[in-house]
Amino acid sequence: MADDKKESWITWLALTTAFLAVFAAVTTMFMGKYSTRAIMIQGQESDQWAYYQAKSIKGHTYEIQKQKIELEYLSLQALPAKLPAAVAEKYKKTISDYEANIKRYDKEKAEIKAGAEKMAQQKAGFQGMSANMSYSLIFLQIAIVLSSVAAITKKKPLWYLGLATVTGWIIYFANAFLNYF
Repeated sequence: MADDKKESWITWLALTTAFLAVFAAVTTMFMGKYSTRAIMIQGQESDQWAYYQAKSIKGHTYEIQKQKIELEYLSLQALPAKLPAAVAEKYKKTISDYEANIKRYDKEKAEIKAGAEKMAQQKAGFQGMSANMSYSLIFLQIAIVLSSVAAITKKKPLWYLGLATVTGWIIYFANAFLNYF
């Protein structure tokens, strides 16, 4: 009977170790979830920046063409022969159309850039959450190891130390959602 009472803490040790293992599994699940989200958003962000670059190239092409046509128009006006009115109007309309396209591409680029920057912030948030989950998992693993060693060696202080390391898990797990630091 004395041995049963003396070793009853081993039952509690086994139960707490089982709970720690469950917490570790849940923490691993969250870590994978947020890591996956960060990776997925990274791909979307890269797509947005590629789209931004494509719009930038198209806008730059219109800028170059507009400058070329403006120079051509100015050169033709400098000639002694008078430029027909229909031709002059065609040059002016083309220059105006190019200017409108340049403005449209600048507006689209600004919208795309804002979307890509928002995705970058989301990605950073998910990366931070995943990192905090990783840190919290380390504390759980230490607690499980200390509890296992306590069971083998029957040294209660090791179990208490393992339980104390759970504090690190709580802090980092909470920080993943609340961003204390």
